[in-house]
Amino acid sequence: MLQALTRRLRGAPAQLTLDFAPPRTGGELLACLRTLGLRSITSCRLTRNRRVMVSFVGSELRVHEGYREAPDDVLAAIVRFVEGGTRLERARARRHLLAYPIGSAGASRRPQATHPEDQESAARLTEWHARFNAEHFGGSLRPVQVRVSRRMRVRLGHYMAATGAESPEIAISRRHLRRHGWDEALQTLLHEMVHQWQDEQGVPLNHGATFRRKAREVGISPRARRTVAA
Repeated sequence: MLQALTRRLRGAPAQLTLDFAPPRTGGELLACLRTLGLRSITSCRLTRNRRVMVSFVGSELRVHEGYREAPDDVLAAIVRFVEGGTRLERARARRHLLAYPIGSAGASRRPQATHPEDQESAARLTEWHARFNAEHFGGSLRPVQVRVSRRMRVRLGHYMAATGAESPEIAISRRHLRRHGWDEALQTLLHEMVHQWQDEQGVPLNHGATFRRKAREVGISPRARRTVAA
C-alpha cells in the first residue's frame, strides 16, 4: 500500500499548492491577506516599528514583520482593521492585533489540541509520518504527533520547530483533508516532513535549493500549488 501511494504521490498534478511556509515578504503576506478578504490594499511593507504595529495610508499597508507567522485569526484581524465598516469593528480588530505577543518565544505556536472528532484522522497521519520516516528518511526524523487544525484556512499544513521544552509539531488543515482528500493531505505531510528534516539538519526552513533537492528525492513536487480558501 505504501509503495502504491508513493507512486501516486510522485505522479500528483503539478498544480497542487502547498501554502504552509510563513510569508517571507510583504508581497507574500499581502497574498495571504487577500485570501482572507483584503480588497483595498495594493502593496504591503514589512516593518520593525514596535510603536505602530499595523497601519495603512491609501492603498499601502505597513505591518510589523512579527505578524508573518501569526495564526489565521490574527491575520483576519488585520483584514478587519483595514476593511472594517465601523469604528467598533476596527477597534475590536486592533485589540486582537495588540494581544498577539510579537517577539515572544511562543508567539507563533498558539498550542491547540486536535478536536475530538478529528482524533482518528490525526492518528492516521501520525502513523503515516512513521511510515514516510522509515521509507524516505531512513528513520532518522524524530517521532512527531501530527495535529489536525480547524483554524488553518490559508495554509494546508505547517511544521513548527521545537522551542525550549516544547516538542516540534506538524499540523494539517482539516479543511484541506475534507476538500482535497487523503492522497493530497499525505503529500502535504511529506512536504512538512522535508521542513522537519531541514530543521533537524540545522539548515534554514525555507523553499530554497536544499528544500527543492530533498523534495525531489522523496518524490514530491517542490513547486506544487493549491489554495484552501473558498
